[in-house]
Amino acid sequence: MDKRIKWGIVALIGIGLIGLAIHTFVPRTNDELAEVEQQKPTTTKKNSLNVNAQIIKPHLLTDKLFVSGKLIPDEEVDLSFETSGKIVDIFFTEGTFVNKGQLLAKVNDRQLQAQLDRLEAQMPLAEDRVFRQNALLQRDAVSKEAYEQVKTELATLNADIENVKASIELTELRAPFDGVIGLRQVSTGAYASPSVVVAKLTRITPLKVEFAVPERYARQIRKGANLSFKVEGKLDAYQAQVYATESSIDPSTHTLNVRAIYPNKQGELLPGRYASIELSQNEIKDAIAIPSEAIVPEMGQNKVFVYRNGLAQPVDVEIGIRTEAEVQILRGLAIGDTILTTGTLQLRTGMPVILDNIN
Repeated sequence: MDKRIKWGIVALIGIGLIGLAIHTFVPRTNDELAEVEQQKPTTTKKNSLNVNAQIIKPHLLTDKLFVSGKLIPDEEVDLSFETSGKIVDIFFTEGTFVNKGQLLAKVNDRQLQAQLDRLEAQMPLAEDRVFRQNALLQRDAVSKEAYEQVKTELATLNADIENVKASIELTELRAPFDGVIGLRQVSTGAYASPSVVVAKLTRITPLKVEFAVPERYARQIRKGANLSFKVEGKLDAYQAQVYATESSIDPSTHTLNVRAIYPNKQGELLPGRYASIELSQNEIKDAIAIPSEAIVPEMGQNKVFVYRNGLAQPVDVEIGIRTEAEVQILRGLAIGDTILTTGTLQLRTGMPVILDNIN
C-alpha cells in the first residue's frame, strides 16, 4: 500500500479521536437539571401546609359536666307476710297498678277468727257486769274494789280482742304504697313466712336519677340544680332536678353521690336503665374558647399555633374549663387572633401555611 494512503488513514483516525475527546469534555446543557430549576417555585409551594383556621371571638361559655348514672324507682319493696301460714287467696294480677292499702294476698286465719268470735261473744256480758256494778256502787251496795275488778276484766277483754285483730291483719298482705306489682313468686296453697317473697312492688312515678360527681365538683352541686339526661334508644333529652346529695365524699372513689327526681308522669321510662347525664355549671360571659383539637400538648405545656404573616407561630397558653368540644383559654391568646385548627401535629415554627377555610 502506498505510504501516502497509510498516513492518510492514520490522520483520519487521529482527527476522530480528537473530536471524540472534545465532545466528551466540553460542558453541555443538562436538561434534567434545567427542569428541576424550573420547578423550584412549585417545590416551595408544596412545602406549605393547607389548614383551616378560626378567628377568636368572645362568646358565652357554659361549664358542663358529663357523667353516667342510672334510673332507680321512687320506692321499691319485696312484699312478704309478717306471719306464717298457708296462702289461701291471691288478689292481684301481675304487672298491674295497685293502690296503697289494697289487699294483695291472704294466709289462713280461721283459728284467729274463731278466737275473735269467742272474745266478742263475751263482750255483752262483761259490759253488763260493769253497768250493774256501777249502779250498785252508786247505792253503796258493793265495794269500789268489786267495781274496779269487773271494769278491769272488760278492759282486758277489749285488749284481747284488739290483739287478735292485729294478728288477723298480719295474715293480710296489703300494698304499702301506690305502684306497679311485679311477677308473682308464690301460688295459692304455698306456705308463706316472713322470708318468702310474694312479689315486688315498685313506684315508677316519679323516678330517681342516681349518679356520682368527682369531688372537685362537690361544692357546685346544690339542691334544685337542673340537669338533662338521655337513655339508650331515645333521642329526646329528659329534664330532672337535684333533690338531695350524700352527706360526705366516698373515700374509696372520691366522688359525691347525688340524686335527682324526674316526674315520669306517663311511665315511659323504667327503673334500672343507664342514663347519660349533662349538668350545666357556671356560665362565663365574653370567654375566649377554642376547639379542643387546636390544643397541642408538649412537655407538660399546652400550645396553640396562630397564623401570622402567612406562617404558623406557636403560642403557649393556659387553659381553664373544658366543655364537650371547647377549651377555655385564660392566657396566651386575645380576641381577634387567628388560630389554626387542623394539621396541628404537622405544624412547625415558621412553617408556611395556606388557609383553606376560616371560621
